[in-house]
Amino acid sequence: MATLASSIDQPSVPIIDFHFFLNGTDDQKNSTAAQIKDTFQDVGFVYLTNHGVARKKVEECFEWSKSFFDLSLEMKMLAPHPPGASHHRGYSGIGRERVSQNVFDRDAIHELRKVPDIKESFESGNVADNLQPNIWLPEDKLPGFRGRFMEDFFVDCAVLIRQVFSAIALGFSLPPTFFQPFHSRELYQLRLLHYPPISEHALSSGEKGRLDAHSDFGTLTLLFQDDVGGLEVEHPKQAGKFMPVRPVEGAVLINIADCLMRWSNDSLKSTIHRVVSPPITSEDAGEHREGDKMTSARYSIVCFAAANPDIVVDALPGTWGEQKPKKYEPIKAGEYILKRMEATY
Repeated sequence: MATLASSIDQPSVPIIDFHFFLNGTDDQKNSTAAQIKDTFQDVGFVYLTNHGVARKKVEECFEWSKSFFDLSLEMKMLAPHPPGASHHRGYSGIGRERVSQNVFDRDAIHELRKVPDIKESFESGNVADNLQPNIWLPEDKLPGFRGRFMEDFFVDCAVLIRQVFSAIALGFSLPPTFFQPFHSRELYQLRLLHYPPISEHALSSGEKGRLDAHSDFGTLTLLFQDDVGGLEVEHPKQAGKFMPVRPVEGAVLINIADCLMRWSNDSLKSTIHRVVSPPITSEDAGEHREGDKMTSARYSIVCFAAANPDIVVDALPGTWGEQKPKKYEPIKAGEYILKRMEATY
């Protein structure tokens, strides 16, 4: 049975033990799949415990992330994110990105970018991805980062994504392998994120931001986060109201993204979320101006799944009919994602 990661008076994200899907009986697999589907329909987010990615590997990834972001800017820029949005790999410095929600007008995007997202990131992906080849630091600048760890961790995330898709398919009474041909190339994006300390006043006044309210572009997103906090998701029953999502030790947070919501004819929910000021701790707080505090640094690890670019996204079997017509025209997965990415970079 699912439990809730929430405050006492506010609903939030259910916690489901994935062990029963990975290792249980057929009845346990079906029951867990139904819980996951229900949660994705209601909230769009779920925490999975016992998900199969070793805790030690996740902790090591956070260590590598900190080592990377602790490098000088000059060093990090030896693996630069290329201009534009078509090659989403390498390092993006603070203020490079500005996430928006369904804003495509160039003038409107220019206005949004006047308030930068105060974060930096490093993107990598499948070693077999010829569309977006990885961009790495020279090996001697951070030995082991690429070959000894990141490429291997990508595989761990891809395996978990495959298993979650199996659970979703089973929840729709589809064959467990239903989604595999559509994601066969595993053109996913593994992102390391660092939100440096920032003035509480700058965040609350809107002078600067961390990550504005948005939904994700692809099909599914995995998130491993540290214990700092700051993530919020939109309330499932009250549009515009956001709920804090407290970190859950050892769990991975998974959410539905826009393409899968579209694919499911809105049966599954791609929920708007954001990163705001985390709680200020006495340990990390410092004076910035009179009475102002500095937030703690925040680190997270994200893996964005997307369907093969040439896949046509159209309503899944069983999600449409005479009483529930298709809501969207078919679209190629790659076309939709590129449109969203171009508004970000």
